[in-house]
Amino acid sequence: MAEVEETLKRIQAHKGVIGTIVVNAEGIPIRTTLDNSTTVQYAGLLHQLTMKARSTVRDIDPQNDLTFLRIRSKKHEIMVAPVWIRGQILSYGQGAYTTN
Repeated sequence: MAEVEETLKRIQAHKGVIGTIVVNAEGIPIRTTLDNSTTVQYAGLLHQLTMKARSTVRDIDPQNDLTFLRIRSKKHEIMVAPVWIRGQILSYGQGAYTTN
């Protein structure tokens, strides 16, 4: 658990990081540095997008899997790092960064 804490602190310390969210397999936030409404919005939408992206990767090549998802807009960048255990998503972290 200490390793997870250190990783989250290291990510949060980077310049431009707005926040981090860790969710469980169902997309429910279990750790966040953002306010509740933002956390719920991001977690729900990004869980759906992550599952759809994984499905697309596996449709193209069933032996492959999604390891990282990066979304970049004019204002922000979101990075999603899913952790898959035995084909099921265990948890993933989301980091929101400013791109200014």
